[in-house]
Amino acid sequence: MRRTLYEEEHEAFRSAFRSFLDREAVPFVEKWEHAGTPDRDFVVKAAQAGFLGFEFAPEYGGLGVGDFRYNAVMTEEVVSSGMAGDLFSMQNDIIVPYLRDLASDEQKARWLPRFTSGQCVTALAMTEPGAGSDLASIATTARRDGDELVLNGSKTFITSGATCDLAIVLARTGERGGRGTTLVAVEYGTPGFERGKPMDKIGRKGQDTAELFFDDCRVPVGNIIGEPGGGFTHVKASLPRERLSIAVSGVASARHAFGLALEHTRERTAFGAPLAQLQSVRMALAEMHTDIAVMQEYIDRCVLALDAGELTPEEAAGAKYKATELQWDVVDQVLQLFGGYGYMEEYPIARIWRDARIQRIYGGSNEVMKDLIGRSVVGR
Repeated sequence: MRRTLYEEEHEAFRSAFRSFLDREAVPFVEKWEHAGTPDRDFVVKAAQAGFLGFEFAPEYGGLGVGDFRYNAVMTEEVVSSGMAGDLFSMQNDIIVPYLRDLASDEQKARWLPRFTSGQCVTALAMTEPGAGSDLASIATTARRDGDELVLNGSKTFITSGATCDLAIVLARTGERGGRGTTLVAVEYGTPGFERGKPMDKIGRKGQDTAELFFDDCRVPVGNIIGEPGGGFTHVKASLPRERLSIAVSGVASARHAFGLALEHTRERTAFGAPLAQLQSVRMALAEMHTDIAVMQEYIDRCVLALDAGELTPEEAAGAKYKATELQWDVVDQVLQLFGGYGYMEEYPIARIWRDARIQRIYGGSNEVMKDLIGRSVVGR
């Protein structure tokens, strides 16, 4: 069935972005895997090519393009290129709405030109050692002291945490009967703000993930993003887009792995014939093909709903949950079809398999997604 999500301009953008990745990313994937992060000059080159912050207004170096289909194109091409990382999805899909919709004009003038030039890598610091998907339990505090906020606490599992120049931190500020939280932008170099080293993960090794530490870190009140005390409200408004981004990646990864399975089973022989001639293999391929096609249609509709302002939190949660569950099922089956070769690092499916596991955890674990959907269904 022909996909109808994209138009001619999206496919032209796809071609340009894939050429950029083939030239500037693919040859360095192994290097970045060992380093734990992409080279900083890659970020600058991506920005110079217009691939970072394109939704921002032209006066800040963007293109003023607000069409999530371009974001989806980038995610699909990152997946199919083999570049293991969340640089583009973190910066474009997750961070951009916070700065575009919540930052003041003065804040935009300070940060957005550096963002769109690749000079300011950003991170979203919400998760804590004692509070994973349960953001209501965060312990990091931001205490008002005159014209400053004093931050104390730590964050963990922060994408781009080891290299970020600006961290948007969710901190408890005590409004609303002690429940209030606020988003505070903290610039690297601020005394009391320390970035941890890249964490040693089992997958997605080409993307740095780190802890962040705040010890009596003093930040100007002018660095508050959005409404003081309204942190949870702002985060909840951005979560559907973040979760849809993960869903787009999930189904793209499943489709990519399936393509590898088709190629392998057509070429690999067993018992005197290609694997694809075995009925059990054909049935497995048939199931994967059909499941991916069905999921792709739903995700495409979610992308259009997001752009129309109609995607609900429950629909986004469902997309994230089902797409990443499908991703894991497909990737694991494909590795099985590769047999022992699938367990070898030199085969792409091994890295795809490792990188896929986190998808059911971050952005809100799939158990949390199902509970969110369930509450909506029963009317709570």
